[in-house]
Amino acid sequence: MGLFDRISRVVKANLNDLVNKAEDPEKILEQSVTDMQEDLVQLRQAVASAIATQKRTQTQYNQAESQSNQWQQRAQLALQKGDETLAREALVRKKSHAETAATLKASLDQQSAQVESLKRNLIGLESKISEAKTKKDMLKARISAAKAQEQLNNSIGSMNTGSSMAAFDRMEEKVLQIEARAGASAELAAGGSNLEEQFRLLESGGDVDDELAQMKAQLTGGSVSQGQLPAAGKTAAARSSDSSPVIDAELEELRSELNKM
Repeated sequence: MGLFDRISRVVKANLNDLVNKAEDPEKILEQSVTDMQEDLVQLRQAVASAIATQKRTQTQYNQAESQSNQWQQRAQLALQKGDETLAREALVRKKSHAETAATLKASLDQQSAQVESLKRNLIGLESKISEAKTKKDMLKARISAAKAQEQLNNSIGSMNTGSSMAAFDRMEEKVLQIEARAGASAELAAGGSNLEEQFRLLESGGDVDDELAQMKAQLTGGSVSQGQLPAAGKTAAARSSDSSPVIDAELEELRSELNKM
């Protein structure tokens, strides 16, 4: 491969790359439709010109045909009058116009075919332009949607979602810790209240035991460490408790009531 070919290929590659980068799909679509419309204008002008030429040729053909017929009639008239020379001259003129008419007829047929072809091409181009406009609008809508999607993807990609989710996880862990501490505090508070209640019950139970001990002391005539009962409590019934079944029954009833508490 020669040096010139290599340089040419490099230049073409770079130019193609620049053109590809410079191409804007929306602008290219608009320009394509504009070019097609310009072609449509030129085609319409060509059709109009062909039709005008066809009409002019048609007029010339009609004139040549008419003159040919006219010289035919003149030749017949001269022959009827017995002037063969004049009749011959008329036939020469008739032949000339007839040949002209034949030539014009061939050209007219060719022009008619050309006009019909141009008309079909015109209709086809108009249809293609209409289709191109519709497709252009659809492609532009797809381009806009694709650009919006690309921008959205770039925005999402630029967001530090990993860090944000990690922050949410940390906050969730802290909330769980706070809830756990709150639950533990509630249990401790409940435990303290139960402990206080237990001691209160024990203390209230001790008072009953002390009172029972005092009552026993009264019944037996002894004493207890918590102090003596009032003197008014010493009755004749107490002094005779060792031998009274009634007092024993009362004592058993008190014990039964204490056990139920």
